Amino acid sequence: MKKGLCLLLCAIMILMAGTAFTESAEQPAYTLDRMVVLSRHNIRSPLSATGSLLDRLTPHQWFEWTSNTSELSLRGAMLETTMGQYFRLWLEKEGLFPENYLPEDGAVRFYANGLQRTQATARYFSAGLLPVAVVPVERKVEYNELDGTFLPLLQFSSEEYLQDVLKEISEMSGGNGMNGIRDSVKEGILTAMAVTDMEKSEAYQAGEVGNLLEDDNPLTLEPGKEPAVGGPLKTLTSVADALVLQYYEEPDNLKAAFGHEITEKDWAAIGSILSERIKGLYMAPSLAPHLAHPILEEIYREMNTEGRKFSFLCGHDSTVAPVLGALGVEEYTLPGAIETVTPIGVKLVFERWIDREGKAFWKASLVYQSVDQLRSIEPLSLENPPMICALSFTGIEANGDGMIPEEAMMNLFRSAIDKYDELVEKYTEEEMPEAA
Repeated sequence: MKKGLCLLLCAIMILMAGTAFTESAEQPAYTLDRMVVLSRHNIRSPLSATGSLLDRLTPHQWFEWTSNTSELSLRGAMLETTMGQYFRLWLEKEGLFPENYLPEDGAVRFYANGLQRTQATARYFSAGLLPVAVVPVERKVEYNELDGTFLPLLQFSSEEYLQDVLKEISEMSGGNGMNGIRDSVKEGILTAMAVTDMEKSEAYQAGEVGNLLEDDNPLTLEPGKEPAVGGPLKTLTSVADALVLQYYEEPDNLKAAFGHEITEKDWAAIGSILSERIKGLYMAPSLAPHLAHPILEEIYREMNTEGRKFSFLCGHDSTVAPVLGALGVEEYTLPGAIETVTPIGVKLVFERWIDREGKAFWKASLVYQSVDQLRSIEPLSLENPPMICALSFTGIEANGDGMIPEEAMMNLFRSAIDKYDELVEKYTEEEMPEAA
């Protein structure tokens, strides 16, 4: 999709957030029937603990976090609650929920990965969405353990598969595999190094990180694990992640940048390190359907569960990105975001609508809070909605209202799910079990 067109669609969606396309106020053209949401967790503390390489890559002291390593922060909790409140207003306006809804058995489902940040995100969202209901958050593993449904785990690999994936990544980045991804974000790398004063740090001066602009970034595809990249890109991802999270949390612009005066463009450059890595590791054509297979099946079941009104599935950026890639999402632009693929707390929303003739349609969008909304913990409402960007998919035609016929949407999901078996047949000699 052309960037200008997507910006226009985003603006239209923001103006019409939560409003069915209508011919008149009395006769809505469509009625909201169901909603399925795949969410990334909201703001968390960095994944690296005190004393880690991240700490030693700057002479400065990082933001003093309100949560333990990798856990949802207090700001993240408040942001997720206000996002849930917005969805409540939206669904009440459209008539899917009555005010102060007490769900019937099976009408609402919340299911999250077992980690604290995903479980907590689901609980805070549910508190905003259903403030007078007790909503259990389903967990299929022990607390703080990993649930394969939400993880982009490889079920198979081979040298041929690795080389084909690297070729696809090269085509996405302009050449040279994961090194091409690193080269495409050079501006962000230099900015991150300058903001952290990395060259003055203990680890940099000791040569622990090598040459961040020239060393190789090897891609590893190992069955039972997520795709992994080593070298500078691994180090730079950790630094960019911590900087962006610090920017969300720290209201003082100078403190957020360790005393440096930098612009929104500079922050976007730092964020590009995260976005381009996400594309390379999780959205290549031969990777995305492989990695997304379990969560695609879960979403598809929720879309077709009789009696279900609302589903909330909570994972990670590495959960959302492969789904978008597997479904063949067309290029989109996210105004107000510095993570431009899967922003913190983003919701991939699938809405089922019924027209006056009883025909079913679906819409897909990304709903997220802008950087300003994240930093100000701005209350959301129908008059002040989050950012909403309509999505389109390659080969799928929507009607004049941006609605995709149900048969086309279901075929899109089934095709993406079946693609996994095609990859198994192409790259393995023996039949593989279904992905967990």
